[in-house]
Amino acid sequence: MRRFLALLAMTPLALWLLVPLAAGAAEDEIRLESAPIDVRDVASLQAGARAFVNHCLNCHSASLMRYSQLRSLGLSDRQIMDNLMFTADKIGEMMTIAMTRKDAADWFGPAPDLSVIARSRGADWLWSYMRGFYRDAASPTGWNNTVFVGVGMPHVLWKLQGERVLKQQAMKDAAGNEMKDSHGNVIKTATFQTIRPGTLSPVEYDTVVRDLVNFMVWMGEPNQVFRRQVGIVVVAFLFGFSLLTFFLYKEFWKDVHV
Repeated sequence: MRRFLALLAMTPLALWLLVPLAAGAAEDEIRLESAPIDVRDVASLQAGARAFVNHCLNCHSASLMRYSQLRSLGLSDRQIMDNLMFTADKIGEMMTIAMTRKDAADWFGPAPDLSVIARSRGADWLWSYMRGFYRDAASPTGWNNTVFVGVGMPHVLWKLQGERVLKQQAMKDAAGNEMKDSHGNVIKTATFQTIRPGTLSPVEYDTVVRDLVNFMVWMGEPNQVFRRQVGIVVVAFLFGFSLLTFFLYKEFWKDVHV
């Protein structure tokens, strides 16, 4: 503990002041879109659970989540067992996968557990990530991502979305000149060009991704809606109790003159 405090004392103040600036600069490199999710939408969560089991649970586990927890989404045990359980026998088992971590690491790189991925990455990151895949011949898997450059994971939803390539064009001003940043680099805009359409329209694909992200956000904390409701009640109680205390204080001390 003393060594840690000594290290803090020896670190120049300027470095500590630059840490938040460096973090902010790193965040600005990735422009995330706001995820249009609502964890109170039960129909969306049910559709997201189906998408998660069919497309994500092949390689990624959710070992902190039990299948029985899906009852909270209005699903019966029979519906869960018939439609969502492919690698388990009992409703109380965890949402794990048959593939070992070693095989996953050898084939695609480390496959993270998705139980709390929404809490660590954020809903906006997941939303932008699932919509940022494009074809890249230089990648080992043939895919790359605008949010996670050099990603080892292939685009598992490519049949739904289709195949796209990334096109970068230089931004130009009103006079037709290329715009540059403060470092003299040409500012470019990235757009996607579809080279092979998928089975879903762009709107339908975004709906699937929305439901999938919505489910992963819910899975990170299944009781979050109830927690917020309890929080509102507690705050309202404390506010009312504070008013009562204030009026009692005035009543007790109204005849006391200092």
